Amino acid sequence: MSVLAKSLNGSEAGRDKAALEARVAALRERYADLDGEDLLQAMIEDEFADGLALVSSFGAESAVLLHMVSRIKPVLPVIFLDTRKLFGETLRYRDDLIAKLGLTGLRVIKPDEAEVKTEDGNGLLWARDPDACCALRKSRPLNRALEGFDAWVTGRKHFHSETRAGLPTIEHDGRHVKINPLVKWSAEKIRDYMKAHDLPPHPLVADGFLSIGCMPCTRKVETGEDVRAGRWSGIAKTECGIHIGENI
Repeated sequence: MSVLAKSLNGSEAGRDKAALEARVAALRERYADLDGEDLLQAMIEDEFADGLALVSSFGAESAVLLHMVSRIKPVLPVIFLDTRKLFGETLRYRDDLIAKLGLTGLRVIKPDEAEVKTEDGNGLLWARDPDACCALRKSRPLNRALEGFDAWVTGRKHFHSETRAGLPTIEHDGRHVKINPLVKWSAEKIRDYMKAHDLPPHPLVADGFLSIGCMPCTRKVETGEDVRAGRWSGIAKTECGIHIGENI
C-alpha cells in the first residue's frame, strides 16, 4: 500500500471516528432521560432500524433484555457467541428462552474452526493464555458477526464491578454505537422485573453462579464478592475483550 493510500485511509478513518463521536453525543443528549425498555425501543424503532443487534450471553440477567426485545421487535438479530466452552446449562437455557419469548432472530456465532485448530489444538489455550482464548473464541467472532451493523446492545450494569461503575448509557467502540439500556439498573430491579414477567432464571444462579461465562473460567461467587468475581478468578483479567475499546 502506498504512503498516499495510507494517508487517505487514515484521513477517512479519522472522519468516520469524528462522525461516530458526534452521533453518540447527539444520542446522549436526545435520550438523556431514558433507559430500559423506553431507550431500547427508541434505538430500535427511531434510530437504527435494521442496523441494530442485541449481543446476549444468555447468562444470569440476560432474560430481561431478551424479554424487552420480544415485546418491541421479536425478529431483532440476537447474536450469541457459542465459544464451544460454555456450560451445557447455558445452551439449554438459551433454547428455552428463545422458545418462551418467541424470538426469531437468533444468530449462533462460533469461532473459526481453522483458527481453533491452529491456535488451540488441544483445547487448553484458556489455561495458557486466557486473553488469546477470548480473542479466538469471542472477540474475533463478534467482530465478524457485527459487520453490517451500526450499533449493538449490551447488558452491562454499574453494579457488576468497579470497572463497570462509570459506564455511560450510550458509547462507542470505535466502529459501532453501543447501547447499555440497563446500565443504571440495580440487582434488585433486575430480580423484580424477572419476577413480574415470570422469566425463568439461569439454572446455575441457584448454585451461586452470578455471572456465567465459559465453563473453565467461571466459578461460584462467594458472599460479599462482586457479581463478576467468579470470572477468571485468581488473575487480573476482568473482561473477555469484547467490551475493551474506545468509548466517550
